[in-house]
Amino acid sequence: MIRRPPRSTPKPSSAASDVYKRQPYTFLFLAIVLEVVGTLFLRDTEGFTKMIPNLVVVFSYVASFYFLSLTFQHISVSVAYAIWSGVGIVLIAILGAIKYQEFPSLLVSFGILLIVTGVILVLANTVN
Repeated sequence: MIRRPPRSTPKPSSAASDVYKRQPYTFLFLAIVLEVVGTLFLRDTEGFTKMIPNLVVVFSYVASFYFLSLTFQHISVSVAYAIWSGVGIVLIAILGAIKYQEFPSLLVSFGILLIVTGVILVLANTVN
């Protein structure tokens, strides 16, 4: 009878480890993009009377919250939500200006700048 050595679990390579570390941020990125898409189409639903925009909004929000929930498994709720909402607000302000010609006032722009500053501070505090 030939004895085989026990199988050992291979250690992940450095590249695989890096991918795993970035995975929560990939989920967060997808959650942000999907939330922004849903919000941009929300106005097009015209009170949820238009079928295609309705489907886009519902799918986008459900998928966004799904990816956000995956993010919460790896990143604290306070940090992930701050990034998700802050980046979402900035993107909606920019894309809303492009799509709907709704340009923020100087005061609103200053507020958005403060949000960006807050997101940067949150990110800087989470870097190991």
